[in-house]
Amino acid sequence: MKFIIGCDHGGFDLKQALMPCLKELGYEFEDVGCYTTDSVDYPDIAIAIAKRIASGEFERGIVICGTGIGVSIAANKVKGIRCSLCGDILSAKLTREHNNANLLALGGRIIGVETAKAIAQTWLTTEFAGGRHERRVNKITQYETEEETNG
Repeated sequence: MKFIIGCDHGGFDLKQALMPCLKELGYEFEDVGCYTTDSVDYPDIAIAIAKRIASGEFERGIVICGTGIGVSIAANKVKGIRCSLCGDILSAKLTREHNNANLLALGGRIIGVETAKAIAQTWLTTEFAGGRHERRVNKITQYETEEETNG
């Protein structure tokens, strides 16, 4: 699976530390920035990544800002995105199994590099469980469709 990864200036250091580990694990990904610690607006990165996932170009992605909160809020505004902010391995596992999250948000100023590596690896290797969880995820998708229609 090839995925997309990006960050704002607050997530830059964590993204830079995370990418070599992901490459060593054999993952292919597209890094869409930012590429320095110069200030950028997190919605620009998060929404651009979310749109590329929602379009089907990528199955999943990782987005990082200082806390992970801003990017998760912004990304979740895009129809079809289920972005989950994770700060521990269990949350990463369950958000894939139960919520079929397609975008992982991390807080670059909140969690350490080793924790982020473990979260990312767990999130990337965990599959959606389906079953009763699929019914629930489908309700979210249905609501998005209804909102778009009824606007």
